[in-house]
Amino acid sequence: MTALAPLLADLPPHALAAFTADVDAALAELRLAAADVIDLGLGESVDPVAPHIRQALIDAVGEGTRYPPTAGLPELREAIARWCERRFGARLDPDRAIQPTQGSKEAIFSLAAALRAPGRELVAVTTPGYAVPERGARVAGCRPLELPLDPARGLLPELDRLDDGTWDRLSIFWLNYPNNPTGAVAPPGLFAELAERARRHGFVLASDEAYTELWFDGDPPASALELRELDNVLVFHSLSKRSGLTGYRTGFVAGDPGLIATVRKFRAMAGAAPTEFVQRAAIAAWEDEEHVAERRRSLGRKRAVVLGAVRRAGLPVLGSRAGMFLWVAAPGGDADGFARALLRRGVVVVPGRYFGAGGDGFVRIAPVVELARCEDAARRIEEVAAEWTG
Repeated sequence: MTALAPLLADLPPHALAAFTADVDAALAELRLAAADVIDLGLGESVDPVAPHIRQALIDAVGEGTRYPPTAGLPELREAIARWCERRFGARLDPDRAIQPTQGSKEAIFSLAAALRAPGRELVAVTTPGYAVPERGARVAGCRPLELPLDPARGLLPELDRLDDGTWDRLSIFWLNYPNNPTGAVAPPGLFAELAERARRHGFVLASDEAYTELWFDGDPPASALELRELDNVLVFHSLSKRSGLTGYRTGFVAGDPGLIATVRKFRAMAGAAPTEFVQRAAIAAWEDEEHVAERRRSLGRKRAVVLGAVRRAGLPVLGSRAGMFLWVAAPGGDADGFARALLRRGVVVVPGRYFGAGGDGFVRIAPVVELARCEDAARRIEEVAAEWTG
């Protein structure tokens, strides 16, 4: 077998890929049939794609095909610009400040490779968190700098932990709000403070905002796109969560035009352009809010069922203000034991350790399956928690 490059060989598997393998092995040992398992782990929505979006995709599949433009269709960039103005009050130049992507994951992963500069080997990431920014940094030859999300601070990073010398060595500071896995939201002041530091110290504030459209009470989550100045700022959005288009792989990055030009140049070399028929479907999605509101209602009903069960069981819930996930303290702090007990009852949740430092003692629950199955899972969670604590 051909040997892997040392860098890749030394990297552990993607955290959720490792989790999936662990669950599959446990289910095989328990001999549970797939029909008996309720997956509240990975968080892939089962709600159908809105009919008008699916129809736009079908209508765009012609008899022939051609290479899609790296910059994306002008009509898509314009639709995204209109959405950014409606949602965030951001007036973006669709030609210079917006770049369509194949979802947000690939664009997040590749950013460190596109932006790394001599003397700026550090990439700040928050933990517990989404692993892709950290892995992208390592593959680009950068060194991740982990900043804990302190529950006492509302699951926000403590910026004053870093001295000026460290700020000057950063190439990227990653934020992710609403946060995966904790569901915490960030105040506008956090974006403003980091953007000002980015300009002062010469790094890039990169804000992963895939979950901003999934909120269930109060005001919509804030965005870095609401800043008056976007110099040194890039914001990543996706239709995977907003519109449930996980398999379509479509999103965008927006912000500083100089940075967008760099990202676009990098993507041209990699051939990372969304297919044209997916871009046509994305136009239909960004232009419509009705299907998003219905999606929030559907997810909100499911979330309320599981959240109610968790609270009745007396389990503390942190963050969990927006997004697809509930961040729940396990009984006795034993997240692995609690997850195993739930798995024996056919309910899959993710122990927090899979999301890195700071995740120990918590489980992430994704109440996104059919409502009836969420109701069934809620009953099982209450029963297991009662057995655990009783």
